[in-house]
Amino acid sequence: MPSSVMPTSNRRDGRPAPAAVSAVGLRKSYGDKVVLDGIDLHVPAGSVFALLGPNGAGKTTAVKILSTLIAADGGQAQVAGHDVAAAPDGVRAAIGVTGQFSAVDGLITGEENMLLMADLHHLSRGERRRTAAELLERFDLVDAARKPAATYSGGMKRRLDIAMTLVGNPRIIFLDEPTTGLDPRARHTMWQIIRELVSDGVTVFLTTQYLDEADELADRIAVLNDGRIAAEGSADELKRLIPGGHVRLRFTDPAGYQRAASALRETTRDDESLALQIPSDGSQRELRSILDRLDAAGIEADELTVHTLDLDDVFFALTGGAALVPDQPKENAR
Repeated sequence: MPSSVMPTSNRRDGRPAPAAVSAVGLRKSYGDKVVLDGIDLHVPAGSVFALLGPNGAGKTTAVKILSTLIAADGGQAQVAGHDVAAAPDGVRAAIGVTGQFSAVDGLITGEENMLLMADLHHLSRGERRRTAAELLERFDLVDAARKPAATYSGGMKRRLDIAMTLVGNPRIIFLDEPTTGLDPRARHTMWQIIRELVSDGVTVFLTTQYLDEADELADRIAVLNDGRIAAEGSADELKRLIPGGHVRLRFTDPAGYQRAASALRETTRDDESLALQIPSDGSQRELRSILDRLDAAGIEADELTVHTLDLDDVFFALTGGAALVPDQPKENAR
């Protein structure tokens, strides 16, 4: 089984898109525990890149290194064209970071949180007010702007956290498990915010332990396991790494079933159900090939179903069953 998928082009002219984030041989240990064991990363500008893995896989450590919060033990990394070790100020000027735990100060209002962040970015008085007002409106927080942030729901705090991150107009944003603790509706709201950021040209580096989140949002996904990248590619590319996808044909006519079994190769027969199972990656090309062979033999199946692998299958195959979050959390948020 291949361990990775080569990066694909993100430009119409066929050339690779410039990297917003890149790393080669990144290493980090805490005492005897190796957290990152020489990982390579390439995040094209203007894309969503998901680093997927269970708790303790090293996702947050990678974000901390790339955002200059901690130093790597080895390897090299560049963010927005700046070396994270040699030019950390350049990196910090280009990025925004939202961690697993909100940076919102609950003792002050949402508006005051925004103005405080604007002060940290040295905006003028007029710019502070204008930027805060625009972002509070964009993230649907105007009605709550003058209420203490401690009274906000989980979803509102997340939205305020990202709004604060955008005060400096970063072109690269690190979102470290941004939907942890949110209910399904709040998660979908956050997904829409991420899509809007990318449509504005922002690059999003997302860490998550939710398989559906990576599948839904990411242009490319890297699976992190035991400090190493187990595989990387688009969701569809990763799903094709693992065998198990198939097409199931069911017949009501025993004679048609027998002719189909003879016409099709590599089938698994279920004589009791008059069903055939054919290995397939679920692509339109493979499905058309199966149907063309049936047509050529003058056979028509009564029922056709396609089973394609999902990221759950891929993750368990690549990591030997390490657990991710299987269900959406139930905490209240809006």
